[in-house]
Amino acid sequence: MQATSYWKDQLESLHHESYMWCLSCCNYDKDMAKDVLQDVYLKIYEDRASFKEKSSLKTWLFSVIKYTSIDHMRKQPKHIEKLSVSHSQIPESEIEDNEKENAFTKILEFLSAQQREVLTLAFYHGLTLEEIAPLLKISIGSVRTHYERGKENFKKLLLKYNLHTEIL
Repeated sequence: MQATSYWKDQLESLHHESYMWCLSCCNYDKDMAKDVLQDVYLKIYEDRASFKEKSSLKTWLFSVIKYTSIDHMRKQPKHIEKLSVSHSQIPESEIEDNEKENAFTKILEFLSAQQREVLTLAFYHGLTLEEIAPLLKISIGSVRTHYERGKENFKKLLLKYNLHTEIL
């Protein structure tokens, strides 16, 4: 894809959503997300990532972001962190934040990586399950399973910490 004014406008219109997805892919490390997104835009500008119109522009862009963030984290292993906390070990002080977005983000962190990605793409970015499957390179059946289990686990965590009254 050449960096024409049409593509520039398209990328600008998706910038906020792209940054939010990138932030999620980078474990909410703002500096890393900014670096990754800059690398993504550079890949597009230099035609190292080309849009072949096999999916929507947004789906393709989110895929480039996801795999660029993975490459970036591989190069910097100090940023790779495994979640080793079970649901019952969530510190209440971390979830007591009154802001809806922070509470949702905290709960998302305690879902499996694929459940978190599927729910983030579906609810925050408005992608359909059919659009999510090729982006994550998993079958539609797996996407549906992660979606259903993720919603169920999310609901349990909301109820466990009585956030449903504050958030919903």
